[in-house]
Amino acid sequence: MRQKKNIILENIRLIAAGAKGVAIGRTEEGKTVLVSGAIPGDLVNARVKKSKSKYYEAEAVEVVEKSPYRVDPKCVHFGTCGGCKWQNMSYEKQLDFKQEEVYNNIKRIGGIDHFETVPILGAEEQYFYRNKMEFSFSNARWLTQYEISSEENFGSKDALGFHIPGMWSKILDLKECFLQEDPSNAIRLAVKNYAVEKGLDFFDVRNQEGFLRTLMMRQNSKGEWMVLFQLYREEKENREELFQFLIQKFPQIKTLVYAINPKQNDSIYDLDINVYFGEGFLMEEMDGLKFKIGPKSFFQTNYKQALELYRKTLEFADLKGDEVVYDLYTGTGTIAQYVARKAKQVIGIESVQEAIDAAIEHAELNGLTNCTFYCGDMKNVFNDEFLENHPKADVLITDPPRDGMHQKVVEQILKLSPEKVVYVSCNSATQARDLALMKDQYDVVKILPVDMFPQTHHVENIALLIKK
Repeated sequence: MRQKKNIILENIRLIAAGAKGVAIGRTEEGKTVLVSGAIPGDLVNARVKKSKSKYYEAEAVEVVEKSPYRVDPKCVHFGTCGGCKWQNMSYEKQLDFKQEEVYNNIKRIGGIDHFETVPILGAEEQYFYRNKMEFSFSNARWLTQYEISSEENFGSKDALGFHIPGMWSKILDLKECFLQEDPSNAIRLAVKNYAVEKGLDFFDVRNQEGFLRTLMMRQNSKGEWMVLFQLYREEKENREELFQFLIQKFPQIKTLVYAINPKQNDSIYDLDINVYFGEGFLMEEMDGLKFKIGPKSFFQTNYKQALELYRKTLEFADLKGDEVVYDLYTGTGTIAQYVARKAKQVIGIESVQEAIDAAIEHAELNGLTNCTFYCGDMKNVFNDEFLENHPKADVLITDPPRDGMHQKVVEQILKLSPEKVVYVSCNSATQARDLALMKDQYDVVKILPVDMFPQTHHVENIALLIKK
C-alpha cells in the first residue's frame, strides 16, 4: 500500500532528545514521533518522512511554540550545513540530554542498575575546539532555495566547504565555520578567493575532473598548522604559485603537503603524500608525552577534551605500578602510553598497521620500554593462544569503534577475567549491549560521560567494571 505524501502532524510537543540528534514527541494517539530540525521543548508541526508501525520519522516544518532551551545559532549556515545540529540549544541542556542518553542506554539496553553516574564532563570551549577540518572543492556549489527562487546572478559557482548531508555531489560554500579556530577560516577563504581570481579549476564531482579537490587543515596546541591539498591532477606551475601564496600570507603554516588523487574517492590512506614545505608533520604533547602527527595520523580532534578523557581513563584504572594492562583497539597507542608510566607492562592490539607503526614510534620517542603492540583483527588476534602466550591482565582498557566489540572479543575478555575493565566508548548504545554480556561476571561501578563534540548530539562515555 502506497504511503500518502505530505502527512502533517500538528502541534507535536517534543519532550526528549533521541539518538542522532532528533527530538521525540507523541501524537494524541500515543504514537512516537522522531523529529529532525527541532529541539526538545518545541511545539511543532512536522511532515512525516517515514511511517513505521511503532513510530513516525518526521521533519519540523513549523515551530508553533519555541522551546525555553532555544538560543540563537552563531553560524549563518546553521540548518543547511548539517553539522552542529544543536547549536540552537543552550549548552547546559545539551549536557543534560547527553548525560540522560548515556544513563538510559546503560540502564535500558544494558539492563544494569545501581551504578554511579559521575556528572558529565563538559567542554570548556564550546566552539573552535577541533584541531582538524576537511573541506571539498566543487565547480557547482549548492544553491539555497532563496537563491534559486530569486533568479539573481550570484556570481561564481565555485565552492569550498562541506558536503550537503545525503547529497554527495553538492558542496556548501562556507562563509564561516565555528569549529576550528583562526586562521582556519582565513586560510580557507584565501584559498577560495585566490583560486577563483586565478581561474583554477575546482573539482567536478559528477564528471570526475578538475584541479583542486580537497583541503585539510590540522593544528597542534602550540598554534602550528599543517595544510594538505588533494589535487585531481598535477599542474605544477599553478600548484607552486598557490602554495607560495599561502606560505607567505600565513606564517602559522609550518608544513604544507599534497597528494595527487585521480581516484573515485577522497580517501588519503592509499595515496603518496608529497612534502612541499616543512617537515611533513606536526609534534603534539600531552602531559609530557610527545606524538608525531602526520597527514594520515589518527589523533583526537578535540585536544583539550581528549586530554581530560585520558586523564579520567587513567583515574578509573587506578594503577599502582605493578599491573599488566591490556589496551584493546589501541589505535596509535595514545591511551596505552598514557597509562604506561603508571603500569608494569602495557599490551596494545589494533587492526590498522599504520596505527601500530605510529604507536611503536611514539613509544620509542617517549622512552617507554614497557609497551608492546600487536596488529590484526581483534577477534582473530585476541584469541586463546594469545592469552596463553602473554601475562594475565590485571586491568583491561578497551576503546572500540562505534559498532562496539565483537561478541568473540567480549567472550575472550571474560576468559581473561581481569580484575578491572575500563570501557571507553563513543556510542553508549553499543557499549551498553556489550556491558549486558559481561554483567554476570562484572559490576558496572560508575560511568562518566565526556562531551567531546559540543553543539552536536555525540557523547563519549567511560565505564568502570569491577570483577564480582
